[in-house]
Amino acid sequence: MTVAIPIYLALVNFVTFLAFRHDKRRAIDGGRRVREADLLLLALIGGSPAALLARRLFRHKTRKQPFSTLLLLIVAMQIGAPTGLLLV
Repeated sequence: MTVAIPIYLALVNFVTFLAFRHDKRRAIDGGRRVREADLLLLALIGGSPAALLARRLFRHKTRKQPFSTLLLLIVAMQIGAPTGLLLV
């Protein structure tokens, strides 16, 4: 069980990073894009570190609203919820 969580997080972050890279390439080439809802879902299920890294590295969706706000809310929730549980 303890090994499964890091493996899961590594995989979901890898997939998230690739999805952002793919979407950026499609944005440049004019191809079919990855839906914003799918990118946000990947962040929500654990890929938020890769989402933040990919946004910065590829300069992708950095000013897009409401995407940026929703992504930051996901990150805040992922940090805040465990922190709140520790304080209770």
